[in-house]
Amino acid sequence: MPTLPSSSPSVGVMGATGLVGQCAMALLRGAGHNAVAFSRKPCASDGEKQSDWRCLAESAGQAGSAPIPNWLSFAPVWTLPEHFSLLDALGVRRMVVISSTSRFTKQAGNLATSPAENELAQRLADGEAQFQSWAAGRGIEWVILRPTMIYALGRDRNLSEIARIVRKFGFFPLLGEARGLRQPIHAEDVAAASIASLFATGVVGRAYNISGGETLTYRDMVGRVFVALGRKPRFVKIPLFAFQLALAGARLLPRYRGWSSAMAERMNRDLVFDHADAARDFGFKPRRFELVQTMARP
Repeated sequence: MPTLPSSSPSVGVMGATGLVGQCAMALLRGAGHNAVAFSRKPCASDGEKQSDWRCLAESAGQAGSAPIPNWLSFAPVWTLPEHFSLLDALGVRRMVVISSTSRFTKQAGNLATSPAENELAQRLADGEAQFQSWAAGRGIEWVILRPTMIYALGRDRNLSEIARIVRKFGFFPLLGEARGLRQPIHAEDVAAASIASLFATGVVGRAYNISGGETLTYRDMVGRVFVALGRKPRFVKIPLFAFQLALAGARLLPRYRGWSSAMAERMNRDLVFDHADAARDFGFKPRRFELVQTMARP
């Protein structure tokens, strides 16, 4: 956790109910920092109610309140233009925004991507460009962080889904050897990186890829999910056509509508990013890939 200057102004946190946003709020509160939480959703717990909490839909009329010069955004980067007027009104002077390395791994032209994933990559790229243009036009200091696969708290969209499959079937299907490399990053490390870069010098106007502290194969990553669930790893190799048939049925359910065979094909593709620049510029030091047996809860 970075050391926060006790005399610094308030920090606005956009997307405070999300996985990384909650981690950031906890880190800021733990350091005795004044964090002002903004979210589309109402606060979900008594602990969160102890913070200065504001609903984004109602905040436009509160723009005359005390200025908030420093901001962290964990909302989808493409939604930021909806809030530019609010940020202007609240006196933003510096802002750290979370994007994703999916901007590169799911962009059109890459192997093992689907049209929906291409669209996501484009939304990320467009959102980053709009944010940078807006910030530059107003003299606002900006930093963009692009994390790899985020995990933690049983609320992520990747490892939690793997755990759900393991619980239901007792095994996990693999396409081929599933030797593609991964660097899962803990949500708390993403939150700590955002806070560190918010107060660091020499980082303004830069985008950083941030990855986990350990590189392992997709197969080994799933194996650790089994261990965290208290189970012995069991894998079944399934040919691509079988994945496609299974997905055709699964996509009839709303939960799996966005799934594609490209997701399975990427099991054998390396999705790795160097975070040396972040380590050098604001002391980024992520933990190794760690899961605990609290994942075993249903």
